[in-house]
Amino acid sequence: MANQHADLIEHYARGGEKLSLAIRGLTRDDMLQNPPADKPELGKWTIQQVVCHLQDSELVYTDRMKRMIAEPNPTLLAYDENLWVKNLNYGDQSPEDAVALVEISRRQLGRILSKLPNDAFARTGNHTETGRKSLLDLIAGANKHLDHHLKFIHAKRAAMGKEMW
Repeated sequence: MANQHADLIEHYARGGEKLSLAIRGLTRDDMLQNPPADKPELGKWTIQQVVCHLQDSELVYTDRMKRMIAEPNPTLLAYDENLWVKNLNYGDQSPEDAVALVEISRRQLGRILSKLPNDAFARTGNHTETGRKSLLDLIAGANKHLDHHLKFIHAKRAAMGKEMW
């Protein structure tokens, strides 16, 4: 039986490629440029911070999904993204390595997800802040999260005059 969630999984698995393309051609100065305070549509973080946030979020999503696949009703820990940005020295990290981690994590987990039976996507865990979540919820949430932040990266590029196309 074909996986009824194949499109969602494919979207998930290709997320790292989207992130890689989004920062292609940017210099270190571009990556570290603070968005203007008078342009809230550009967000509050540098592109570098967004990329590192996406890396950390991806690792958290991956952990949560693997727990849901492997364990009955796992606890899914919340985290404070602003404290992570503040305390994990995002400005000193490698955006290329961060993107590589996202790409590899998504491709690898995508392979696992594509082999699951359809009923596995209803497996649930208990998020410490938002309550019961299904595996399907987490995949959709990870896709939405990445796409949300990609919009900010593209808006920042446009504001710098460095649109991709």
